[in-house]
Amino acid sequence: MAEDRFARTADRVAALQDERAATLAARVQAFVLPHGDERALDVGCGAGALALALAPLVREVVGVDRVPELLELARERAPANATFVEGDATRLELPDASFDLAGTLRTLHHVHRPELVVAELARVTRPGGRVLVVDQLAPIDPLEAFAVDRFERARDEGHERLLPDADLRDLFEANRLALLRSEREEEERPLDPYLDLARCEGAARAAAASLAPHGPRVFRVAIGWFLLERR
Repeated sequence: MAEDRFARTADRVAALQDERAATLAARVQAFVLPHGDERALDVGCGAGALALALAPLVREVVGVDRVPELLELARERAPANATFVEGDATRLELPDASFDLAGTLRTLHHVHRPELVVAELARVTRPGGRVLVVDQLAPIDPLEAFAVDRFERARDEGHERLLPDADLRDLFEANRLALLRSEREEEERPLDPYLDLARCEGAARAAAASLAPHGPRVFRVAIGWFLLERR
């Protein structure tokens, strides 16, 4: 299960988050352009990467995750206007239309039914509010997508399935989320540290490395950024 993997690797997740914090904060500010008075939500917050990037830019931010070990690390890093609570991204115990801005960062591919997460993001966002979705994208070619998912599952037992750009846009439309802007960025990840991040070791590591779709040294991914308005 995804939460078991993240409980075991919480220290590594938080260390990588800290390393990337300044870059993510600048990226979020430039893409979202918060007004400063929003009540914001980070769903599947992990150790709080998105919530902590938003905290200086909004009035209040709440992070929700299922992994207590990650939530504890988030709380250690939290400023006064950020709170973190345990919860299920597919069944949020939060009122309808209670946030001005709701987001999720690199979470959907760890969820068996990502459509439920998108539906919950839309439900808890007020009409006219905004939703931020950032996630790794599946290749358009089905055979390439199969190879990437096969490798990711071998590397990380918490991986479910990547969605292509078109499928994400269909989910947004189905939940009355109108696209304001989108961007796509390419990342090249050195393979060994990427395997280390998931504590992929021993025979499992050798098996995953043999499935790496881009060779023995790097893994290339596409990340989609989507900012949407709740209609």
